[in-house]
Amino acid sequence: MGQEDDAVAANGGCGGGRPHAVVIPYPLQGHVIPAVHLALRLAARGFAITFVNTEAVHRQITSGRGGRGGDDVFAGAAGVRYELVSDGFPVGFDRSLHHDQFMEGILHVLPAHVDELLRRVVGDGAATTCLVADTFFVWPATLARRLGVPYVSFWTEPALIFSLYYHMDLLAFNGHFKCKEPRKDTITYVPGVAAIEPGELMSYLQETDTTSVVHRIIFKAFEEARGADYVVCNTVEELEPSTIAAIRAKKPFYAVGPILPAGFARSAVATAMWAESDCSQWLDAQPPGSVLYISFGSYAHVTRPELHEIARGVLASGARFLWVMRPDIVSSDDPEPLPGGFAAAAAGRGVVVPWCCQVEVLSHAAVGAFLTHCGWNSILESVWAGVPMLCFPLLTDQITNRRLVAREWRVGVPIGDRGAVAADEVKARIEDVMRGKEGERLREKVRKIRCTLEAAVAPGGSSQRSFDDLVDELMRRCGGR
Repeated sequence: MGQEDDAVAANGGCGGGRPHAVVIPYPLQGHVIPAVHLALRLAARGFAITFVNTEAVHRQITSGRGGRGGDDVFAGAAGVRYELVSDGFPVGFDRSLHHDQFMEGILHVLPAHVDELLRRVVGDGAATTCLVADTFFVWPATLARRLGVPYVSFWTEPALIFSLYYHMDLLAFNGHFKCKEPRKDTITYVPGVAAIEPGELMSYLQETDTTSVVHRIIFKAFEEARGADYVVCNTVEELEPSTIAAIRAKKPFYAVGPILPAGFARSAVATAMWAESDCSQWLDAQPPGSVLYISFGSYAHVTRPELHEIARGVLASGARFLWVMRPDIVSSDDPEPLPGGFAAAAAGRGVVVPWCCQVEVLSHAAVGAFLTHCGWNSILESVWAGVPMLCFPLLTDQITNRRLVAREWRVGVPIGDRGAVAADEVKARIEDVMRGKEGERLREKVRKIRCTLEAAVAPGGSSQRSFDDLVDELMRRCGGR
């Protein structure tokens, strides 16, 4: 479906000798967003793009913007053809409520649908095609070999997380993973990774039961990642130099981040999976730097007790706030999770919305801090906007991301942990960051890190050079030169 010229259609998605990239994001909001903007950047450099969403992600995006299910979200984007694939479930299936069942489908059912689609869109154009697929998929290297095309593994998280997953066997050998009683001492042996505590590992590497469907996905995905021809990462070399250098010793690795929407504004291509509330008028009425923005991302859940502690701390802090409360933040079965009386107590200084355009909110002068789950997109966006963070990670990479934010870069502070967050601490942290000396120190640090990001994507910067090198290599491999 979508717009395509005759030449593209005639050659399996590859027009007139142009290199063709098939881009397939993992079907979660945080993975779709950077994949969209990577695809647009490749299209701007002369690639014919086939962008593949699942039917369910497409339905959620188009429903969120009030469109029809048949809308092409890339309409008007030159050189991009839009395709859909089934993940094996009806589009109305509640994937959030039935997480493990959904993940089993990602593991066992989706690969066959992708295989069928790739055979069709690649056709006889394998010589000019490359596959750009999310690292967390369990099939890319296998299908790329079958089709005879290069596999570009797209990693949407920091290089640190990639390296830790890549070296799971080393963690297991040393007794820090896959053990009934993992070691608790500092981990010092992962190539390119400074000393890291076991409690700073991703949640899935801290669990003793490694038979879950998510573990099986991770294990298979990183088997496939070892077969990737290239790894492209949404990070910046100056932020993770030793880790990136160690990965490059094993695999061609391109740090091309931060991958953000053009102009750090609302994306020209729809990516939001919920209807976005317009918060600009309310923010315009608030004093500069006075608003705490709160969002826990697009997928992970908090418990009702955790949410209540955070809500009480927010109220007690006296800070103005804008809180994104997506409908299933606790569960699809719990549509009103905030404490009773919260709305009345917050009247006049706080707004709760189901979703918003985050880059627009973060870049608003009224926003002074961000209480975040530490998703990688949120971190990059917050730094780019010069906004310090209060970190409450929920699962997976977010725990390790907090280490980068609070311990290495010092642009944020931790707030509690899962199951151990208290209203008093939340209140104190908010007051320190919004109105205290801690906030002044954080803002000075975040300004410096922002300069690093800006320099990286400027002409001649490390990320721009890395992207140029990637384009040159794919042009060479895909017959574009």
